[in-house]
Amino acid sequence: MTSHDRIFETHRPRLLALAYRMLGTRADAEDTVQDAWLRWRQADPAAVRDPTGWLVAAVTRLGIDRLRLASTARTDYIGPWLPEPLTIDESPGPAGRAELAEQVSIAFLALLERLGPEERAAFLLREVFDYDYAHIAAMLGQGEANCRQMVHRARERVQAGRARFPDVAPERHRALLERFLQASSSGDREAIEALLHADARLRSDGGGKTNAALRPLEGAERIARLYWAVARRVPRETQWRIGRVNGEPAGLRFLHGRLEMVTTIVSDGERIVEVLNQMNPDKLRLH
Repeated sequence: MTSHDRIFETHRPRLLALAYRMLGTRADAEDTVQDAWLRWRQADPAAVRDPTGWLVAAVTRLGIDRLRLASTARTDYIGPWLPEPLTIDESPGPAGRAELAEQVSIAFLALLERLGPEERAAFLLREVFDYDYAHIAAMLGQGEANCRQMVHRARERVQAGRARFPDVAPERHRALLERFLQASSSGDREAIEALLHADARLRSDGGGKTNAALRPLEGAERIARLYWAVARRVPRETQWRIGRVNGEPAGLRFLHGRLEMVTTIVSDGERIVEVLNQMNPDKLRLH
């Protein structure tokens, strides 16, 4: 391996983290990093003064181009679109938890879908990767003032989506998830409704390839009624496990050893305000 190759491999985890946060799918993130690698191999090492900046800029620009195409495709997507898990751990140990803690929640990625491609890139570079505005402007080919405005708008949109969701202790979050999974798998309507905020929302991503709600469902009573009906049809062989998805507790539903669904929640510390079900087999096949 040449020194040029080693530089790229050193930066690969950071580049993948950026690409995944920009695109929301593991496959697209890996393809973007691979495209950056091909460009890196063609670059003249002597002409690259700042390898980190060069690589981050390459992934950012490639990610923006890919996100523009993806945004168009997602308008034709069947049902709600949710991000694809990057990591699914069925039984994480202490070491796994430390590594996964640096990941990003599905709910946060879903919030980023509110942003345009350039806005999303500027927001992530500033708020997550801590780049200054001069570097962001150079990477995006924009003026600093424009980048500041983009980050400001993006921050407001993201904060508006998170305003109802204060920081919740991990133990409390996991306890709510466990109680919800127990109630929903048994179809206990009263218990489900008691766990949900009155204005709770359910989003399920089946991609038109499995039986999932085609529209978001709102209201504790409606969501509880749906889970009651579903519980009556789920095969007895279905098994639930508590694992971790992108570092956060998640419910993993298996049938005959195959992962069928990943469930994550957002809570206000007292009740669940949103349930996110990833059921699209294409987004679970790598796990």
